[in-house]
Amino acid sequence: MKSFSSSQRQRGLSLSGLILALIVIVTLVIVCMQVVPAVIEFGSIKKAIVIARDQGHNPQEIETMFNKQVNAGYITTIRGKDLIITKEGDQYVVSFAYEKKLPLVGPASLLLEFSGSTSKSPKASSDSSSESP
Repeated sequence: MKSFSSSQRQRGLSLSGLILALIVIVTLVIVCMQVVPAVIEFGSIKKAIVIARDQGHNPQEIETMFNKQVNAGYITTIRGKDLIITKEGDQYVVSFAYEKKLPLVGPASLLLEFSGSTSKSPKASSDSSSESP
């Protein structure tokens, strides 16, 4: 019999390692299959609020235009009544926020929180690292 030195040993994945890797990969694929449609719908909602804001001249028209976009874009999560419409200067700002709960296995679920706005101004944030004592 031939013995292998440490540099000639075979390397590879054991059966238990392969099974564990497959379980992790399958779990990630299942979660991604549920998350991707929610993210695509979020993108559709962001486009729909911009179109509704541009075509509407008052809050009621913006809601109506958004509801038309909802029907055409297969958006099921929110409706026009769920929008927050405010006026900044001479332009309306449309914003929204919602949660989507995706069931995984048994009692486990994944909660996704989405929010968006047509506002151009970034929100002010306090940065403690730039303050001097």
